[in-house]
Amino acid sequence: MSTVQQNIAAIEDPVVRELATRGQIRSFPKNTVFINEGDRGDSLFVIVTGRVKVFVSDNQGREMILDIHGPGQYVGEMALDGRPRSASVMTLEATICAMVTRDALKDAIVANPDLAMSLIEELIDRARIATDTIKNLALMDVYGRVARLLLSLARERDGKLVVPERLTQQDIADRVGASRDMISRIFKDLTTGGYVTVVDRQITLNRRPPPRW
Repeated sequence: MSTVQQNIAAIEDPVVRELATRGQIRSFPKNTVFINEGDRGDSLFVIVTGRVKVFVSDNQGREMILDIHGPGQYVGEMALDGRPRSASVMTLEATICAMVTRDALKDAIVANPDLAMSLIEELIDRARIATDTIKNLALMDVYGRVARLLLSLARERDGKLVVPERLTQQDIADRVGASRDMISRIFKDLTTGGYVTVVDRQITLNRRPPPRW
């Protein structure tokens, strides 16, 4: 069994694992955009190894990151309706994917009807996340969005809340729809107040940030 096959076999979700076994293996270097917003497409990509970001951009090159996905997750499923891609996807590190065409997906659903329900549940979950994101952009100020992002990403480690991803201020700005200068000012206040510590881009939450600043 090859290393790629071993990685596919290690995918915990049986539905995603089944999809990956039906896909064509594709390898992408770091910083490769392999799905372009507006393009036509009929395939989804199961991430076998690596990490990718899903983002939208405007004509001035400004970006907003919608989500980050890693092994055992998939992207590009919105194009299976035959309409243009609604977002772009770029690798954050060298990434291997299993590309599953619409025909292969149909075959998988015929062979395992429960797969369709699992896909529907995942789409509903992502729709809820998108709704929450829109609501927060509309109703929360930038500080509130930053605090919410940090708390959603943080994981407990040795009794502390640590953000596993080593995020730059620009990364955070792209995730919350703000300027890097604004994020810099917010982090300066959070650091001065003792709420966060940043060492080599590793963010540690010393205590829960207040909901409003």
